[in-house]
Amino acid sequence: MVPQRPDIEVLITEDEIALRIAGLAQEIAAGDPGDVLVVVILKGSFVFAADLLRALERVGVSPQVDFLTLASYGESATSSGKVKLIQDMSENVAGRRLLLVDDILDSGQTLVFARDALRERGAAEIKTCVLLDKNEGRQVAMEADYVGFEIGNRFVIGYGLDFAHRFRGLPYIGVLNED
Repeated sequence: MVPQRPDIEVLITEDEIALRIAGLAQEIAAGDPGDVLVVVILKGSFVFAADLLRALERVGVSPQVDFLTLASYGESATSSGKVKLIQDMSENVAGRRLLLVDDILDSGQTLVFARDALRERGAAEIKTCVLLDKNEGRQVAMEADYVGFEIGNRFVIGYGLDFAHRFRGLPYIGVLNED
């Protein structure tokens, strides 16, 4: 058991996350992903992606993996609205089936940017998987194919998500209290 911090309100526990990721892996496997390349959007989704990849292996899906590093938040609690490619992936996606994995679908800008870039590179199919869907903040038309949890319009931290590059290592999703 992780000790509670008085400055953080826990929204989704470690156990709830683990259970939902197992369910996501089952849903993805049921969709017959075949020879899929998982494209992980860094930095925030690295914890989620690692657990999802292990869960996929448990249900018989053994994907290849590559990474894209994108940024839109910087040290702010709100997206800048401009997505920057920080580090590109190494795999050729032409003709491939992809599962694009991100931590949170908020404004939609990051996922649309990544999806469109991969389409331009000739991906045959792109499915999307997010741990969190905060659809109240959507600025572009974007819905994920696989969603872990829907959350309200709150700035969340933990389980890979950060505020000013801190709190990524928390094993749960929480809200930083601003008292």
